Amino acid sequence: LWRFGYSARLLKTNHFRTAASHTSFPAVWMLLAQYSGRIPGLFVAAKKNRFFTMPEAVEDKADLELYSPNPEVRGMTLLNREAFKRTVLVPALKVKKEFVNAVVKSLKHTVLQRPGLKRVVEDPEDEDSKFVILDPHKIAEFSLGEPEQEVLKQLDVCPEVSKYNLELTYENFKAEEILRAVLPEGQDVTSGFSRVGHIAHLNLRDHQLPYRHLIGQVIIDKNPGITCVVNKTNIIDSTYRNFQMEVLAGDSNLVTKVKENNIAYELDFSKVYWNPRLSTEHSRIVELLKPGDVLFDVFAGIGPFAIPAAKKKCQVFANDLNPESYKWLLHNCKLNKVEKKIKAFNMDGRDFLLGPVREELSKELPLPKEEQKTSFHIVMNLPALAIEFLDVFRHLLAAEPCSTARLPTVHCYGFSKHDDPAKDIQERAETSLGTSLAGRCSTYLVRNVAPNKEMLCISFQLPADVLYKRPCPDG
Repeated sequence: LWRFGYSARLLKTNHFRTAASHTSFPAVWMLLAQYSGRIPGLFVAAKKNRFFTMPEAVEDKADLELYSPNPEVRGMTLLNREAFKRTVLVPALKVKKEFVNAVVKSLKHTVLQRPGLKRVVEDPEDEDSKFVILDPHKIAEFSLGEPEQEVLKQLDVCPEVSKYNLELTYENFKAEEILRAVLPEGQDVTSGFSRVGHIAHLNLRDHQLPYRHLIGQVIIDKNPGITCVVNKTNIIDSTYRNFQMEVLAGDSNLVTKVKENNIAYELDFSKVYWNPRLSTEHSRIVELLKPGDVLFDVFAGIGPFAIPAAKKKCQVFANDLNPESYKWLLHNCKLNKVEKKIKAFNMDGRDFLLGPVREELSKELPLPKEEQKTSFHIVMNLPALAIEFLDVFRHLLAAEPCSTARLPTVHCYGFSKHDDPAKDIQERAETSLGTSLAGRCSTYLVRNVAPNKEMLCISFQLPADVLYKRPCPDG
């Protein structure tokens, strides 16, 4: 029943009775729904027996047809908005103008609720009256139930239901309804996307590609503020973390502005990596930091970890190999007025760890206890490869180990298709580090990337026996 849009409240009234094991539309409404475009004009419906059952297949068809575009659009690849027009017959009440507001308010659960469609329309034959459009799902055979008739009687309004020719155009249909009508029956419909400023980012499947330009234009039409739609055409490049894309519709301007956790970023979406689904993870890590802490962001991108950390008064070292990411990182540091709090680098992640990170840790970790006021965090957000970089920490420092409390905490990201992804990530991290992390790490599920593919974050404090190379004893 939920599939047909009935509410539990209505089912408790005498508007709907059941026969066999389901509720159905009346036969007259079925025929009218099928041939609605062929019956001109407006006429008064005679009252008939209101309830009986019909085969479920017919019910399905009628329910889908009610607000479906013209079936002739099936297979369209070049958008023709005029082709979506169709006319359907819907129940309506003829009401004197002075009673319209009272009727709409009293029958608020029965009048048409569909966004974009008027509930009150002019009567072309009577300037003193208007038509109040009713929801055909809630009006059986164009006849009101006893509770509604009683309400109208008290308002001194005639309860006789008319049939109104309601014209539906492209503007009245939702994106999903349009795409479902266009794509071959039984195939997946794409109406979801990632929004990056004015850009909508799709990941279309092969069977949707012939319709890609139409899909792009529909998304622009139905989503205010979207002026460009792109489709990913290959996997993320593991070197620069960006991917090739095709502009499906709209302008080709891929420089955009986004806001995440109240911080603004600007970027060229075609040249840098940005994923709006990671905003919660960015916030989670930054919340672990305290003012004065030191953050080493090994694969910083345009700064979603680094900039909010700097705003929290942390000392930040941010690096990215992609020259474009480095450029936009510097730009966003200035945009958010934290350029003096972030030291930015354009290096390979391994070189960054062996250079600036090792240098800073060598300088800070041996400080006397009274000067040890900071914690160190190392973020490695390159899920495809980051775990392979963990071997850099093996004997990174050559000195006597500092206190356990001062050892840096690593937050390393990875993908896993394993049945037990947390175990898989931990074992791979242990292999790179050359030591066990049992009881010394935690794993956090960031998001599901694809069927049977998870993105996780493993966090652990670097073991002293991994980080330090102890000097050989004399002799």
